[in-house]
Amino acid sequence: MTAPQDRRKWKVAVLGATGAVGQTFIRLLADHPWFELTEVAASEKSAGKPFADAARWLEGTMPDAVSQMQVKSCRPLEVDADIVFSALDSTVAGDVEREFAQAGRFVLSNAKNFRMDPDVPLVIPEVNADHLGLLETQRAARGWTGAIVTNANCAATVAAVALAPLHERFRLDRLFLTTMQAVSGAGYPGVASLDILGNVIPYIAEEEPKLERELLKLLGRFENGAVADGGFQVSAQTNRVAVEHGHTVCITASFHEHPTAEQALAVLREWKGAESTWSLPSRPEHPLAVTDEADRPQPRRDVNAGDGMTVTVGRVREDRILDLRMVALGHNTIRGAAGGSVLNAELLAATGMLPPA
Repeated sequence: MTAPQDRRKWKVAVLGATGAVGQTFIRLLADHPWFELTEVAASEKSAGKPFADAARWLEGTMPDAVSQMQVKSCRPLEVDADIVFSALDSTVAGDVEREFAQAGRFVLSNAKNFRMDPDVPLVIPEVNADHLGLLETQRAARGWTGAIVTNANCAATVAAVALAPLHERFRLDRLFLTTMQAVSGAGYPGVASLDILGNVIPYIAEEEPKLERELLKLLGRFENGAVADGGFQVSAQTNRVAVEHGHTVCITASFHEHPTAEQALAVLREWKGAESTWSLPSRPEHPLAVTDEADRPQPRRDVNAGDGMTVTVGRVREDRILDLRMVALGHNTIRGAAGGSVLNAELLAATGMLPPA
């Protein structure tokens, strides 16, 4: 599929390009059919250096086209691209992303800063593509010619993809989540090896409130120019575990219509996600896959399904107290971070919301 509206590619930039998520953006954009990475930006200490000198490359081989790009500062006057992917830490993302949106740029953000603002879309395209309707409200309220679109917390993304078909069909009532989250979710250098090897850390700063807030918005309804929350209760516990990539979420839930395991499995297997996403280049054939194996999903075996964009669900069974139990797994730096933002940008392109390439 060629880029909609125009055969030329949109020129894009990555903010926070030297970090782990920034590097994932670079890998995903290296040969993208719709987007051309033309600029990388990072902190002042990296600005002015060739990217190869500024970044410690973490996985695979650094793309040649990027290695000699001069790193720019994260300022709208220094970055020409109309579309910017932000991998900035939340400590700096708020002001920087706002400045880019005020300057007329489309910001695809991984940071938490704007996710829960009522006029900012928090989007997983297959789950809630219609939430992009908030952009009209956002621009009217803020007077921006640009925009901010966010993707969710990485563990919330995994849970939301797994739960979206069931919530749509049976309506969630109460939800309990326990996560086992990979060390790559902490960035680089992340968690010290002597803290995580042979260990489980039952605390990730701010993570539990993020899951509890964001799932209500992700699974909410867009109506009358706003998102009404999903109308269920959420309780989350989060843990850091000695796994490189892949967040595992153990889910126990009750529903208003009380499905059996067989009914739930049928709905999960049939789900295709929003039709507007079916031809997007980064969307996997199956955004949600169901496994019948008793000991799956597992990060080592399932995390790269769909090039890291598929969420795998298994162990779907009835619960003695609530209705259902199941386990979901997804790649935290691809589906849960950079890949999710790239897919959001593709959805903006396919629906005609981006400026001409």
